[in-house]
Amino acid sequence: MTPVRGAVMALGRCLRHGTIVLHEGQARTVVGSGDPVVDVTVNDARAYRELLRGSRGLGDAYVRGWWDSDDPTSVVRVLMRSTAGLRVVLDRLGAAARPILDPPARLRRSDKATDRRNIRAHYDIGNDLFELMLDETMTYSCALFGRPDMPLVDAQTAKLDRICQLLDLSAEDHVVEIGTGWGGFAVHAATRFGCRVTTTTISAAQHDYAAKRIAEAGLSGRVTLLDADYRELTGTFDKLVSIEMIEAVDWRDHDRFFDVCARLLVPGGRAALQAIVIADESFERAKHHDDFVRRAIFPGGCLPSVSSIRASALRAGLRPVELSDIGDHYPETLRRWRSNLADRDAEVSALRLPTDFRRLWNLYLAYCEAAFLERHVSDVQLLLTKPAEEA
Repeated sequence: MTPVRGAVMALGRCLRHGTIVLHEGQARTVVGSGDPVVDVTVNDARAYRELLRGSRGLGDAYVRGWWDSDDPTSVVRVLMRSTAGLRVVLDRLGAAARPILDPPARLRRSDKATDRRNIRAHYDIGNDLFELMLDETMTYSCALFGRPDMPLVDAQTAKLDRICQLLDLSAEDHVVEIGTGWGGFAVHAATRFGCRVTTTTISAAQHDYAAKRIAEAGLSGRVTLLDADYRELTGTFDKLVSIEMIEAVDWRDHDRFFDVCARLLVPGGRAALQAIVIADESFERAKHHDDFVRRAIFPGGCLPSVSSIRASALRAGLRPVELSDIGDHYPETLRRWRSNLADRDAEVSALRLPTDFRRLWNLYLAYCEAAFLERHVSDVQLLLTKPAEEA
């Protein structure tokens, strides 16, 4: 047994919230105890060295094929449960180090060119892939399932309806959307509620797709599509919406983001925000840490917390009015996306994507599913209002 493997086995004996059965050739080793019980095949001993690097090493080793499992979601769940105590310690250290880490970090604020490059690194990988993964609405965010067997398209439509209800949309409204995606909200709101929508994205692939979709729906006179950074938006609007876009905003720019939201809204206007959030106590640590997802999937991203959102909104003059936690719906959303790719394997193969890319995305979806199941992260819908001038 190598020293690295020995160190991993020693750590494995500390697992108390799940069992991992390791298969190495003909050898079989059981570490941990309790449910879930999950099998892992070690194809290359270098996987042990990578595991000691945390989630980044776990992800790198999986992408290279050094370990495999029929149930990567459960593998990640066991590891998350078993490292919960360590994260509590690291969270406290992160909070204590804030006066030291934050000042120099604030000098390295993001710029528009970097933000555009980061967005395109994820969203411009190919509309064909997202069409195979997502439902007909092309909505890439948490759905709302009214029942377990609800079709994904219906669950995503229910989510969009819920956001429109939060905004109290009507045909008289002009809505600005920060983060177009593939045009799902803009088409839904303009079609069902008759409102005008101005929407913006800095993804070239999304812009092209949304432009075609808006034209085909006959909504070119009602929906204005922009290729602009949110900081470049001008004018005033009755309502504002942003669906899982703030995660792409660096924590140093949260105040600026909500300042822009406040500037764009008329007095008395409403803003609906859907956001993936990390626990309040983990925010100070996480904002300085590049985990597997942040490094390999969403470069430049940063999960906010509910408290950080509320604080930035209040500083901008926006008042939080209503908050709904819909995180319990995300595991099923992610399962449906991963299942769509698996069921359409022949079509995915026809895209000629590299094997390591396909493994990366399989683990990404499984990793996120595990994080939501363990409540390591959640998803919220938040209604904000801009006070009327007389108030």
